[in-house]
Amino acid sequence: MTVRNCRKCGKLFNHVTGIPICPACREGLEKTFQEVKKYIRENRNAGIQEVAEACDVDPGQIKQWIREERLEFTSDSAVKLPCECCGAPIRTGKYCEKCKNDMAKNLSESIEKPKRAPVQAPKPERSGNKMRFLDR
Repeated sequence: MTVRNCRKCGKLFNHVTGIPICPACREGLEKTFQEVKKYIRENRNAGIQEVAEACDVDPGQIKQWIREERLEFTSDSAVKLPCECCGAPIRTGKYCEKCKNDMAKNLSESIEKPKRAPVQAPKPERSGNKMRFLDR
């Protein structure tokens, strides 16, 4: 835990993890998020700029919530963001489904799978109990 200044208001606070904003600003941001979410539900065809003006929020913040998969627009909405890998239009997140699948495949291929030890045939058991001597 470290003491940091809030990015929004500048107050000192104990920072544990996440975005370095104080609890009061975090609460205000969450309240704003709920307002934006409500506005989008009521106005399904609203664009990012329209939502930003109606809710008095920075359009960059709305895009960040979309990238974090906290907001998602309907499939018939005109709001689409480009996939960060291939540029295909997506409704939420950073990557389209194809790029997500490709990354997962590449990752699973890069991880070394444990190799099975070759199966050896069992040694034949010696018949009888014989005592063996070493020649000198």
